[in-house]
Order: sequence, then C-alpha cells, then structure tokens
Amino acid sequence: MRADPAALRRKRLAPAALARRLAAVRRRGGRVVFTNGCFDLLHAGHVRFLERARRLGDLLVVGLNSDASVRRLKGWGRPVLPLAERLTVLGGLSAVDYVVPFGGDTPIELIRLLRPDVLVKGADWAPGRIVGRSEVLASGGRVRRLPMQSAFSTSRIIRRIRSAPRQP
Repeated sequence: MRADPAALRRKRLAPAALARRLAAVRRRGGRVVFTNGCFDLLHAGHVRFLERARRLGDLLVVGLNSDASVRRLKGWGRPVLPLAERLTVLGGLSAVDYVVPFGGDTPIELIRLLRPDVLVKGADWAPGRIVGRSEVLASGGRVRRLPMQSAFSTSRIIRRIRSAPRQP
C-alpha cells in the first residue's frame, strides 16, 4: 500500500499556516495535542505513543527535529533516516494530523506559535524539564506524560544492528 502524496502534503503546513488552522479548530471547540521528537527509525513504541497522544484531543501535531538538530542531540551517525523520510513516515500514520519540522534543539518557538491545548511527552521526562510546559499551563492547557514502552528504543535498535555478526 502506497502513501497518498497529496494526503502527506496536507499534513505538512508551514508553521504560520498551521497556527491559523489550529486557531480555527479551537474556535470550534476542538482540542489540539502537540508532541515532538526525533522519531528516527520509527518503531512500535513510537506508534503506540502517538496513538495514545492522539486520543487526548481532536488532532495531533508532531514537531520533528531537523537533521542538524538530531545530530546535535544524538551525536554522530544520527539521524539514520533524513528529515524528508521521517516526515513521510510520520505523515503516513493515521494518528498524526500534522507534522512540522523545527531546527532548534527544542520546539519552544513552535509551541509558542501553535499554542497547543495538550502538550505530551514520555513519562521518562521529568515535569520540570518538559520544554513548553510553563507556556501551555499559563494559557490554560494541560501537560501529560505518557508511559513509555521500555522494550523499544531507537538507540538500542541501532546498537543491535551495528553489533550484529556479519555473514561470511
């Protein structure tokens, strides 16, 4: 099954256009959920997390770290998949309504612009370290920490691939 290129394009709006779309959703009483991450080598843990996040509101926006941002945060050799591929993979998920890349190490500017009603991060994030927390709470929103699937880790998958024995 191929991803519909037009549907994928509809999920990728420029930040200002997305902010206008989200404002219209809120005027109709809708709740906007936002999460962010590198989402390099998307795995089942990511998919389950995004599905749970989506259920917290009427639409889910995923902020996606740029390639340069992932390199600064994760180090040499990352991301494994370039931004264009990560955008396509995330955009192909039914739980994701919009995906928007950001170039900084944090999505704070994106959060300030989009003003989500619910900010979601994994439970491995201490509440005081969640970027955008104070902004979302100050505007009457909520911050939710969702349980992580400990069996899944992109870094662990990469280590397993790199250490796999080679065929003679």
